[in-house]
Amino acid sequence: MPTVDDVLEQVGEFGWFQKRTFLFLCLISAILAPIYLGIVFLGFTPDHRCRSPGVDELSQRCGWSPEEELNYTVPGLGATDGAFVRQCMRYEVDWNQSSLGCVDPLASLAPNRSHLPLGPCQHGWVYDTPGSSIVTEFNLVCADAWKVDLFQSCVNLGFFLGSLGVGYIADRFGRKLCLLLTTLINAVSGVLTAVAPDYTSMLLFRLLQGLVSKGSWMSGYTLITEFVGSGYRRTVAILYQVAFSVGLVALSGVAYAIPNWRWLQLTVSLPTFLCLFYYWCVPESPRWLLSQKRNTDAVKIMDNIAQKNGKLPPADLKMLSLDEDVTEKLSPSLADLFRTPNLRKHTFILMFLWFTCSVLYQGLILHMGATGGNVYLDFFYSSLVEFPAAFVILVTIDRVGRIYPMAASNLAAGVASVILIFVPQDLHWLTIVLSCVGRMGATIVLQMICLVNAELYPTFVSRNLGVMVCSALCDVGGIITPFMVFRLMEVWQPLPLIVFGVLGLLAGGMTLLLPETKGVALPETIEDAENLRRKAKPKESKIYLQVQTSELKGP
Repeated sequence: MPTVDDVLEQVGEFGWFQKRTFLFLCLISAILAPIYLGIVFLGFTPDHRCRSPGVDELSQRCGWSPEEELNYTVPGLGATDGAFVRQCMRYEVDWNQSSLGCVDPLASLAPNRSHLPLGPCQHGWVYDTPGSSIVTEFNLVCADAWKVDLFQSCVNLGFFLGSLGVGYIADRFGRKLCLLLTTLINAVSGVLTAVAPDYTSMLLFRLLQGLVSKGSWMSGYTLITEFVGSGYRRTVAILYQVAFSVGLVALSGVAYAIPNWRWLQLTVSLPTFLCLFYYWCVPESPRWLLSQKRNTDAVKIMDNIAQKNGKLPPADLKMLSLDEDVTEKLSPSLADLFRTPNLRKHTFILMFLWFTCSVLYQGLILHMGATGGNVYLDFFYSSLVEFPAAFVILVTIDRVGRIYPMAASNLAAGVASVILIFVPQDLHWLTIVLSCVGRMGATIVLQMICLVNAELYPTFVSRNLGVMVCSALCDVGGIITPFMVFRLMEVWQPLPLIVFGVLGLLAGGMTLLLPETKGVALPETIEDAENLRRKAKPKESKIYLQVQTSELKGP
């Protein structure tokens, strides 16, 4: 009886039907970009100072320039460590009193300004920006600055919690239904975030968006990898992630054109509704239909694929069956991942690598957004490096292997982070170059680790379980990264880079402790996993099908 892969070899592994479906589903991948990293623009924190009643009237009466107003009324100017004082403290002075002059008005109150009492801002802030962000609208600065971190962490918390349920929905009710349901909730929650009246409701809508958006991305990934033949599965999987990079590049341009955060959020959310047209454009996965014993429906879809590709279906198409190993029907447990010495070592190393690549990828982007010059250009330049990262993977994965490119990429990200500590502020171009190198390394690891993760576990343990458990650390890293970046920068600005450097160097060394899986047969039993040996890989083509519900980049 023919399998889906057997039929695809005859009717086209990547014909017109697959190409059209791939382009449709790439929209899902691109839409995830502003959800995952839109915080760079939605939560942009401009330079700010306390609003002091009476200062505007005094400035207007005296005809001060903006520079003179700052010099006369804002504490902490010129001090190397005066950012907090300048942005979060004010002189406790009644600026409406008539005794204040126009030339150094505070001189009449104290011979030295340092003797004047300071207090926290009580009347809001003045922001030096023509646009708006959640920071400027809800005053998420000074004592409330951590709320920006929480806003981003809620997305990653949603990724973590949502991945536990979305995979079940996709396996139980179908990939297409899961895709449409998560897409609808994603679109609605995105619009609700744009019109949220207060911070709390905005946070809840953002959490809801996180719960479904990564599941929507994974449903699209699963569908396209199940539609193509085994020879194209790896390439399509990587290119689907490249669509995410396209979304990042587009985001920088849209954010530049729309500096108001509410309109920006609405603009990037509305295209998600277009994905609801997949109901008519994208069929259900024939592999899932076969797993549900719906062979007649699967045969109809395969016949449709043959027609769209201009090929004749095989004569025995009605005998279509699912090629499934009996061992896949076993019920593995979490304990199986730690049952033997090598499995324990692989599991702990992979958990650390997932955690590290998430922290490095998201952390370098957030750090650049917080310390860079032109946030739009910096984000644009760093997003472009993800395209050569995909090219490097396609070129090296079968020629060089998996382990050495992963180790080199981790080391590159770590070394770049360390060097960034010593780059002077006037060499901004060098900062951008090093940040791009670090981000490229993190991108390569993030896209390659899923393949390595799946190849190291035996069928008996279930590769899906291994990838799901280890990749959960990716979302955990995403949850703590915003706090790691922004709170450590308050202590010392280069401190996050030190953490990134240490993590990257450790990850590079630990990667070398994993066995190379290039040219090695996929392990079927725990004994195989303990003694991986080099030989041809007859089942390599199945790897992307078996990890279809795992968590990939997307973060």
